[in-house]
Amino acid sequence: MNFASDNAAGVAPPILEALQRANTGFAIGYGNDDATHRVEKKFSELFEREVSVFLVPTGTGANALALAQASPPWGAVFCHSEAHIARDECGAPEFFGAGLKLVGLSGEGCKVSIDALEQALDRVAWGGPHHVTPAVLSLTQATEAGTIYQREEIAELSACARSRGVVVHMDGARFANAVQRLGISAAEATWKAGVDVLSFGATKGGAMAAEAVVYFDPKRAAGMSERRKRGGHLVSKHRFLAVQIEAFLANNLWLTLARHANRMADRLAERLSSIGLRPVWPVEANLVFVVIPQAVHEKLQAGGARYYVMQSQSLPNTVHVAAGSMLVRLVTSFSTTETDIDRFVVNAGG
Repeated sequence: MNFASDNAAGVAPPILEALQRANTGFAIGYGNDDATHRVEKKFSELFEREVSVFLVPTGTGANALALAQASPPWGAVFCHSEAHIARDECGAPEFFGAGLKLVGLSGEGCKVSIDALEQALDRVAWGGPHHVTPAVLSLTQATEAGTIYQREEIAELSACARSRGVVVHMDGARFANAVQRLGISAAEATWKAGVDVLSFGATKGGAMAAEAVVYFDPKRAAGMSERRKRGGHLVSKHRFLAVQIEAFLANNLWLTLARHANRMADRLAERLSSIGLRPVWPVEANLVFVVIPQAVHEKLQAGGARYYVMQSQSLPNTVHVAAGSMLVRLVTSFSTTETDIDRFVVNAGG
């Protein structure tokens, strides 16, 4: 009953098999191998235009390098106040960005609201020499609350940002879950809606350790090769990153794995609702948040359940975490089973 995170799951068998096949013979290092070239071509096909792609082993590396590339050291990066880059990356964006400033914005369900963005951009005190300059808007898809930006919301936020010369970045650690749920193409979910650069996640979706920074205008990637190397994120045996991504994308495996994770989240939400534990936010990706009593928490822990206790300032007005209760996050993955869910609900009192 492990619902701590989708990165607690193992590696999807097709990806593990691809790693095993790659572990024979020799290949030129540092991204000059055939698998990397195939992946670069595949990304251009996936996004329906020429893109520049840089593979890295971690999501934090992908986000930090992408933001450092998009913002000057005196730039402001707007994001939700509870975004992963703001709360869970140990200052990596600021470090790799040589001091760029993260500016947290409000919005229910961890989604940046258009009103919050407009109000922030309309502030009088922007620009030098005394103030940071608006540089990047970073949107997390799916969000830390498991909610999803609809295509129209991305387009509206992107249009507002771009009208002020602000680059739009998307943290897509769970991009597959969002695209599968939205039922639109990868292109429609990104550059066609105004996104300039994407941190494309595979690790949470079933890879061992593989992410990609995707530039929809290759001109924006000038110097990124050097930035990645200088930042210590250019893997020498690069083919082992590439074959993970290649297998992840082959035959739409990335969406197949995400579909299962999303379906398990739906089942978990339905079963919990049936015993009076209703999700606090709509279940749109593979994350379910519920408020549970302390006694239920202790019972679940004793039964071997694993999950995280969370705090959030973007709960709906109708949801209150009373004393003696807690907000918990439950994450499903490609390997979650119906049995896992049923056992969890029984332990929760169902």
